[in-house]
Amino acid sequence: MAQSKILIIEDDRDIREGVGVLLMGEDYEVLEAEDGARGLALLDDTCDLVILDVMMPGMSGIECCKEIRRRRSTVPILFLSAKSQEADKALGLLSGGDDYLAKPFSYMELLARVKALLRRYHIYQGKDGEDFGQEIPTVVRGDFALDLRAGVATKSGRPVDLTDTEYGILSLLAAHPGAIYSAKQIYEAVWDEPYDRSVNATLMVHISRLRNKIEQDPKDPRLIKTVWGRGYRFV
Repeated sequence: MAQSKILIIEDDRDIREGVGVLLMGEDYEVLEAEDGARGLALLDDTCDLVILDVMMPGMSGIECCKEIRRRRSTVPILFLSAKSQEADKALGLLSGGDDYLAKPFSYMELLARVKALLRRYHIYQGKDGEDFGQEIPTVVRGDFALDLRAGVATKSGRPVDLTDTEYGILSLLAAHPGAIYSAKQIYEAVWDEPYDRSVNATLMVHISRLRNKIEQDPKDPRLIKTVWGRGYRFV
């Protein structure tokens, strides 16, 4: 596998350089930016991950994340923030982020999250040449189609912009139509972390955002069904 490139957008020089040294020690290629504008200028299709501070002068991390998604980029985004309340995490995820790590954080936890995001990105985007979803390469429901082999979702013939996490949830469910996956199963498969009940809100945010993108009527979902008390299934 080619060396992964990680872009760090962080206004605190000590944190930015410390994280950069850690990642370079793991043989990642690292780009550093002190603010959102500089980060957007450095971002291109060769970037495999963005580590993004939430609270920055000028363009906030939330605004920067929204601009990255407006550019139709599905690069994974890991937020770093001193804010650790559930509402703050939800805001980061709703703006297009894939994961959220509260400050202060341990370098061991940061590195574990980086590796998990990169692993999923390379697998789901086909960067390692893996034949993901080999048993059911394409799932079609009305005007919606998901090519699991190519890692592409379309609606009415147009590509659907999915983040790495959204695609992870969708591909897990769609690869096994009718099977019910609990919140625990989905979270541990997609986030690659131990589950606890506090992450239910995080999962619900991603499911809601996914429905807004693929359903004809997100308020009456026909593709991703909630099975109350048990989890979710793709119909």
